[in-house]
Amino acid sequence: MVTKKLRRFEDIKEKKNKKSTRMIYFSIVMAGILALIIIFFVFLFNAIFPPVDMEAMKRKERKLAIIWFSDPQEHFLVAEKRIVFKENDSAQQAKEIVKALLDGSKTGKVNTFPSGVTVWDVKVDDKGTAYVNFSQNLLKLHPGGSTAEMATIYSLTNSITESVSSIRKVKILVEGREIPSIKGHISTKKEFSRNPDITVPDKEEGSN
Repeated sequence: MVTKKLRRFEDIKEKKNKKSTRMIYFSIVMAGILALIIIFFVFLFNAIFPPVDMEAMKRKERKLAIIWFSDPQEHFLVAEKRIVFKENDSAQQAKEIVKALLDGSKTGKVNTFPSGVTVWDVKVDDKGTAYVNFSQNLLKLHPGGSTAEMATIYSLTNSITESVSSIRKVKILVEGREIPSIKGHISTKKEFSRNPDITVPDKEEGSN
């Protein structure tokens, strides 16, 4: 004959078993949901940031480019030799030049673009004009002044036109739109051609 005490013990044991079973099922369900979330974010990350083929990057051909920065007095532009990736497309090659310019001087020259500016894209028309599209930070972070604006405009123009032979002129855009000027001193409604009059040879390179 089953006593009340034994029956209570069996009831408690059965409840514990049911609770344990529910916990196991709950854990399995939560683990499945977590796995789905992880898989989703991995696919999302790979879609936004595609993996870089490092071997292909190593095999990619490079070329010498001339990038122009300001002299210490910020009166003239001085050349700096840089190695950039070689691109068959003129717009992509121009973008590589712009990225090198935005990356700043590696030999102590004065940068002509403020830190924080990025290039969105570059397009080249059939007349040889490169439309260089910058982020809004070009307008927000630029120090202004006619000298600084001229250095920005012609360091860009000279660097592109000297390094990409098929490009003769440069037009500056910000987020896909034409701008009247960078900070109100020099009109940027027009296209710019290479200006050799504001360049001087690098003393260090000239002495080699």
